Amino acid sequence: MATVKLFNHHFRTPFLFLLVLEFLIFFTSVYVGEYLRFGEFLWQPQIENLSNFPLRALIFSIALLAGMIAMGQYQTPGPLGRFYLPAITVRVFISFALGLLALVIFYYLMPDLLLGRGIFAYSISVSFATIIVVRLIFLHTVDGRSLRRKILVYGASELASHLTDKKDANRALSPKNASYMIHGFVPVEGEEICVPDQYIVKPGNDLSEYCSAYNVDEIVLAIADRRKKMPVDALLDCKLANINIIDFVGFWEREKSMIRLDMMNPSWLIFGDGTRQGSISAFLARTFDILISALLLTMMFPFLVITAILIFIESGFKGPIFYRQTRVGLNGKTFELLKFRSMIVNAEKDGSPQWAQQNDMRVTRVGKFIRKVRIDELPQILNIFNGDMSLVGPRPERPEFVAELEKKIPFYSARHSVKPGLAGWAQLKYPYGASEEDTYNKLQYDLYYVKNHSLIMDVLVLLQTVEVIVLGKGAR
Repeated sequence: MATVKLFNHHFRTPFLFLLVLEFLIFFTSVYVGEYLRFGEFLWQPQIENLSNFPLRALIFSIALLAGMIAMGQYQTPGPLGRFYLPAITVRVFISFALGLLALVIFYYLMPDLLLGRGIFAYSISVSFATIIVVRLIFLHTVDGRSLRRKILVYGASELASHLTDKKDANRALSPKNASYMIHGFVPVEGEEICVPDQYIVKPGNDLSEYCSAYNVDEIVLAIADRRKKMPVDALLDCKLANINIIDFVGFWEREKSMIRLDMMNPSWLIFGDGTRQGSISAFLARTFDILISALLLTMMFPFLVITAILIFIESGFKGPIFYRQTRVGLNGKTFELLKFRSMIVNAEKDGSPQWAQQNDMRVTRVGKFIRKVRIDELPQILNIFNGDMSLVGPRPERPEFVAELEKKIPFYSARHSVKPGLAGWAQLKYPYGASEEDTYNKLQYDLYYVKNHSLIMDVLVLLQTVEVIVLGKGAR
């Protein structure tokens, strides 16, 4: 299988393998560094100031791996162009910089676990060079046929056509960088065929034997009208032959990490694991919010003070530094959201709420910068301490917008079944939303989070949010 579900989230198997491999590289590089520094290769070096050496290597590995995750290094890469070596090198360099920053903070708090300067320098150099080589090899094989799941799509209607690459002029059978490879489409009697004729296949009377002959791993049911006759017996035979059967909505959720609103029904949320959060999970989530928020507030305190001073100076020493706004939170209850003021005073002169726009003229010079690096959101840590928000969750919206959106967009109110967050799954996957269409698209990611959220997923979102901040993605 090309994907594995862990902690309610789907991970592509090749990238999961890469993650484990690179963790081992980080860990081993510490021992290589020890060998280069002292000329010995021992599990526990006989040197007084290197006690608990495996633990030191583990800390080094976790920090650098966190930096890699934060820069989205275990997700399907975008186009790298002809100059892919510099592109890979730069992203790995930034990832290492983030990991090293985490190590500096850790070593400041726990100096007894510090690696020697010589070992540290050798370990960084060896791991950096090895990771570059490994990634070059990996990117030459990750899209190979052996790493992609072969699927057979049962159905050839407009619904099934969404699985082809519509951005490709030639309508490629399998989208680039997808974890699957489409073998073909089986037409259903009575449905309009909306895929190119060359992609149509006819398995005959024995679907299971056909799938075995062509090494099909999975059958995706993409039948627009479920009242059409389905070959239940044939599908059962395939299931018994260890060929996975999945419907279109489940397949889309797994591959795109979002839920199709136009095909969604209440059972998708009712039976979702993330919606069933017990008291222990809630306690752990709350503890996590408080601890990480306290750490974040401590680390960012100097930047918060500088930001407050700059806003006060720009406003002529008289404008408010903070901006309070009513937002909708858990179970539809409202609360006062706190932000650094990034717009001019009285930005909504007539009192009516307005969507933020690209290059919004109401945004101040300081506001433009703090929005780009997301510092304007940091005062919401106080909302997290107060329990109105969580570190991760759907972004809270204004009551005026919510009232309208609930009328127009199905299942919109479901996003209020979890606490709103400072960071969110939709913010990672979709650009800044400032219209009803954007809200509709982002809701598909929010509902995926509502259905599948867990503490591990929250950690992944927070780490990947670093990439958004570093690269300035989605800011407006």
